[in-house]
Amino acid sequence: MKFRTIGVLTSGGDAPGINPCIRAVVRSAIAQGVEVIGIQEGFDGLIRGEMSHLRVRDVSGIIHRGGTFLRTARCPEFLNPKGQRQALRELNEAGIDGLVVIGGDGSMKGTHVLAELGFPVVGAPASIDNDVWGTDMSLGVDTALNTIMHAVDKLRDTASSHQRAFLVETMGRGCGYLALIVGVICGAEIILIPEVEARLEQVSEAVEDAYARGKTHAIIIAAEGASLDVDEVAAHLNAHEVGFETRVTILGHVPRGGSPTAFDRMLATRMGVKAVEALLGGKTDVMVGLEGREIITIPLEEVIKSSRCPNMGFYEMALILAR
Repeated sequence: MKFRTIGVLTSGGDAPGINPCIRAVVRSAIAQGVEVIGIQEGFDGLIRGEMSHLRVRDVSGIIHRGGTFLRTARCPEFLNPKGQRQALRELNEAGIDGLVVIGGDGSMKGTHVLAELGFPVVGAPASIDNDVWGTDMSLGVDTALNTIMHAVDKLRDTASSHQRAFLVETMGRGCGYLALIVGVICGAEIILIPEVEARLEQVSEAVEDAYARGKTHAIIIAAEGASLDVDEVAAHLNAHEVGFETRVTILGHVPRGGSPTAFDRMLATRMGVKAVEALLGGKTDVMVGLEGREIITIPLEEVIKSSRCPNMGFYEMALILAR
């Protein structure tokens, strides 16, 4: 098939690295004589026909910016056949021959739906939770990890000054990757993640032990989807006088923002170029992903069947190193 025009959209939660990926899609496509149309606000904007041509200069100055300049939105309407048919109609009426979708696991499911309707599509994974199956790393993960790490390092300074325990909650409703990795690289006394059931007594014993061994502070990293609520944990620790006074810091959406790191910029660029290469080369219903040092393509049917789980060997390692 000869491609004259391709589209690009960003869907679901934003992540640092999406803008450099859009830039790579636009410029690599134009370099091969293919026009690019940017679709605003994800599948929702697609259904409404919110789109415009993107030229080389339109993506200047975005490589260092977090978020997505195309904006993003959730789209319940796309979950039903009527919304899917409308999306396909808008693509055809705009003269778009193929589509690159940048987003998380839900976005990859939507991309697969379009493929099943016969439209050429390629996905690129962007999710700070790093829960998209088929890629070692999704866009935004490295930046999010660095953001959380810097926050915890700052909290450790004040924790040591006041001899306190800090309970830090990160994003991660269904996947504890961020909390687990940050717990390791920041030397947390205990890590609370959805993949491991935890008890209040287990937390208080770990913090009390840290105090007894002469530590000047304690750091507890918790994913938002952990089995224990952070306020409940803090109340338990303060009530049981474990040696440290406990404070709670909820980082919320902070790790989603910020200028992407060198790693995320390079990964985004490689994924964007590979997505265009795959699409123009006749591949469809695939996602680009990182495997080792290489950017590969994976069938979307495989991607949407599974979720990527954190390496639990890191959890065991964290327990050893927290002594």
